[in-house]
Amino acid sequence: MLKLEHLHKTFNIGTVNEKTALKDLSLHLLPGDFVTVIGGNGAGKSTLLNAVAGVWPVDSGRIVLDGQDITALPEHKRAALIGRVFQDPMMSTAPNMQLEENLALALRRGKKRGLGWGVTKGERELFREKLKTLGLGLEDRMTIKVGLLSGGQRQALTLLMATLTEPKLLLLDEHTAALDPATAKKVLELSDRIVEESHLTTLMITHNMTDAIRHGNRLIMMDQGHIILDISGEEKKHLTKRDLMDKFAEVAGYQLESDNTLLTKE
Repeated sequence: MLKLEHLHKTFNIGTVNEKTALKDLSLHLLPGDFVTVIGGNGAGKSTLLNAVAGVWPVDSGRIVLDGQDITALPEHKRAALIGRVFQDPMMSTAPNMQLEENLALALRRGKKRGLGWGVTKGERELFREKLKTLGLGLEDRMTIKVGLLSGGQRQALTLLMATLTEPKLLLLDEHTAALDPATAKKVLELSDRIVEESHLTTLMITHNMTDAIRHGNRLIMMDQGHIILDISGEEKKHLTKRDLMDKFAEVAGYQLESDNTLLTKE
């Protein structure tokens, strides 16, 4: 479903602030793969997601999504193929618009838009059914302005909006980092359910080793622009935090505990 082949990305080339964020990175995802991505600050995780989303171009390499080479495709055209949920619950929604209006925008993402912006009866029924699945009672508050929702409610809504038209690829960019632990757990459970029910190919960045191990069918760890670990199947099912830290130390050459590059928020 997703092929990343020999990606390179360097920022501020030729200056004292030059920083290579991706170094000959290759990664292949099968349809339905749910891959968690973990690594320290500066490892290249966010650059990876932003490169896939088209936020900025890569210096070299290829990005192929469902057989289509999207390397040169601008971000707004990739939006029809890719759903994304950001860390900040305030992003990806229009706070001064009603809940149902936000859903209508998501439903029409990537489609040609005319002058008819009203929400149809059929769309309203669809939104009500989809909102019921969240279990938050939002199906009875569809005319409320999104800015009045709590952070957890808004992030759940954003997740629903990102998957309303079943994208080719779902990007979860530390989407629970700004939430309290109880709310984060609920949003992660919702993410698991939506991904499984729709068989969505997913990349999820997290700083939390426990979440990286617990969710998805595959885990990759990045360091200095490289993928240094790729764990799946039975090995991932039986993986512990201690195992992950030991594997990192073996490959990267230094201990996570002393370097303190990974933030584990339990």
